[in-house]
Amino acid sequence: METRKPIRTLMLTVLCAVLLISTWSVAAPNTASAAAPAFAKGADISWVAGLEAQGQTWKDKTGKQKDILQILKDDYQINSVRIRVWVNPNMSDYKNGYLNAEKAADLAARAKKLGMSVMLTLHYSDSWADPGQQTKPYAWQNFNFTQLMDAVWNHTVYVMNTMKNKGVTPDWVQIGNETSDGMLWPDGRASQGGMKNYAWLVNTGNNAVKSVSSSTKTIVHLASGHDSALFEWNIGALINNGATFDMVAMSLYPSASDWQTKVNQAAANANNIIAKYNKDVIVTEIGLEYNQAAATKSFISDIKQKIRNIPNGRGKGVFYWEPEAPPGYNGGYNKGAWGTDGKPTQALEGFLN
Repeated sequence: METRKPIRTLMLTVLCAVLLISTWSVAAPNTASAAAPAFAKGADISWVAGLEAQGQTWKDKTGKQKDILQILKDDYQINSVRIRVWVNPNMSDYKNGYLNAEKAADLAARAKKLGMSVMLTLHYSDSWADPGQQTKPYAWQNFNFTQLMDAVWNHTVYVMNTMKNKGVTPDWVQIGNETSDGMLWPDGRASQGGMKNYAWLVNTGNNAVKSVSSSTKTIVHLASGHDSALFEWNIGALINNGATFDMVAMSLYPSASDWQTKVNQAAANANNIIAKYNKDVIVTEIGLEYNQAAATKSFISDIKQKIRNIPNGRGKGVFYWEPEAPPGYNGGYNKGAWGTDGKPTQALEGFLN
């Protein structure tokens, strides 16, 4: 893994001056990403490699077995993929989406060959990071905060260079996943005195990404996209503490009965974020039950349209979370877009123009 020792010395000199971080210089970038689509129609495909290792196959709507990425692209106009990266996952545990940097890069390269854009989600954990858990990687457990920032820098640069070595420069990189209450707890837990640390960790990840690819867009991603108070509390405090990043992302998981209300709330929240913080918005996770496919199709179509219609092109896309998942996968995930017959439901037709 690539190291960057100067970061530790630099951070020690600015611990009393938060805003200096926003002007922290980084190494000269040595590559750039190709242009991202004007509007991303996306799918998180992180489970694909593990499913294939277990023998899973996919059929298109005619019943013909095909590569899952080809189906997504050809049949549903999916032009972008999202792939998570864990730090040191249990590589034998396929069911939990075991992608480390190397496995993620293999999957990203496969998507890139089909002309798809790539988003990385850096969980900064050995397993799931979300609003209920932001557990430090085991190897980082005893680090002080300066060492923790070094680890974030080193890991981020390592992931970016692993991608680069596979011919992939991501168009977007999430600095954390659903960091509604910060990241790398307890140090960066926002609600428990760690908001400043959270901002510095975001800066560290942002600057590490930019040191490899200046054109890659960095993202802060929160859950509950309908909850404008959460976004104002989190994003506002990050910015007030000097955090530097490019975009704001949201998740939205409604039910078949309230999706219209939640979409309207999320769209209003997106417009509020743009007005208050001057950040583009992208929806990086949506999902609804596979056996509510008609509602899901309408839900996708509506949120796609409302985000795409945000003035001045500042709504950048919508990603479905793991449409390739068969019903009941990984202990009961039922928000995929393939049915028990191995063929897609109508859900993803919501992406079609």
